[in-house]
Amino acid sequence: MKSKWTAFFLCLFFGALGIHKFYEGKVLLGLLYLCTGGIGGIGIVFDLIGLFFKPDPYYV
Repeated sequence: MKSKWTAFFLCLFFGALGIHKFYEGKVLLGLLYLCTGGIGGIGIVFDLIGLFFKPDPYYV
């Protein structure tokens, strides 16, 4: 189980580094975010919206 608020704030502050994806255990997506700057920032916005509406706690 992962805390949505932990993932949300990791995405908010370190989204371009993909830290929230590493937290969720999605290593390949984390590396993609790290190499592309959060997929140009657009991926960060979508992730923030998605994380906000997830139940707390959630399963990956």
